[in-house]
Amino acid sequence: MKAVTAPDYGPPESFMLSDLPAPEAGPGQILVRITAASINPGDIVIPSGAYRAQTPLTFPHVPGNDFAGTVTAVAPDVTTYAPGDEIFGHAVPRALRALAGDKPSMTTGALAEYAVFEAGTPFITHRPADLSPVDAAALPTVGLTARALMATAQPRAGESVLVIGATGGVGTTILPLLADSSARVVATGHPSDEKLLRTLGADQVIGYDDPYPDRMDLALNLVLPTDQLGRAADAIRPGGRLFTITFPPPRTDMIGRDDIRFELVLDLNGEFGGMAEVAALTPTIAATYPLDQAVQALTDFAHHHTVGKLVVTIP
Repeated sequence: MKAVTAPDYGPPESFMLSDLPAPEAGPGQILVRITAASINPGDIVIPSGAYRAQTPLTFPHVPGNDFAGTVTAVAPDVTTYAPGDEIFGHAVPRALRALAGDKPSMTTGALAEYAVFEAGTPFITHRPADLSPVDAAALPTVGLTARALMATAQPRAGESVLVIGATGGVGTTILPLLADSSARVVATGHPSDEKLLRTLGADQVIGYDDPYPDRMDLALNLVLPTDQLGRAADAIRPGGRLFTITFPPPRTDMIGRDDIRFELVLDLNGEFGGMAEVAALTPTIAATYPLDQAVQALTDFAHHHTVGKLVVTIP
């Protein structure tokens, strides 16, 4: 089969399209013919070697977490899926098993013609007929994250919400949810992104380096390292909330305040719903690439500003 591979630790420019043996489904697993897969930061960060001490990889490594595809084989003990089922979802490389929570969703890598997944996880489900494979592949990670942020932050009508990094996959997915809550949303982005961000639900768009408004009730950090949130914390009123989806894990000394709620939001066990609930969301897709241009897609994601998700299609 054709698959994107990292031959060793390095940047996405070192990745290549390789011929590999197709994986086989073991106990509790399913084999899927991938139709589409979207790109996430982990597809670049993990093979870069940044976390090799915590999550050492074996090579060649096939990246790819989010997918849509068709089940082609199931293990004898799997009853939830059958060959021919159209499914979609999220899984992480097997090297990240220690970080996968109590309900692991593991994969051999979705940026490939075929991949193996665990069947018994809420992070994979049947794809609704009205959800296209490309949209389905774009939704899993960003949808799960957006739902977890909404459930944890619980924005209320009339509250002011600062969204830092609103143009990414999570940002473009959560803006409509914030708008539905009747919160007043201030989003960071490029000037050229303002029209789209306002269409998605932002009331105000400011530049990444512009001063943040004062006395915000809530801030959602989607992009900055957690130890670089002092400026965001200064913009929050006493008793307000600051939530992040990035690392390192937050500590009060990072922001110099102990009068606001400062937490990492990371739903490893589907506590806020699984893929069935994510299917109701709408992704923003910046571009699609065929599999033979997948390395270019990863390189573009790493080095260029994109609004929404990049999706690789596999005919």
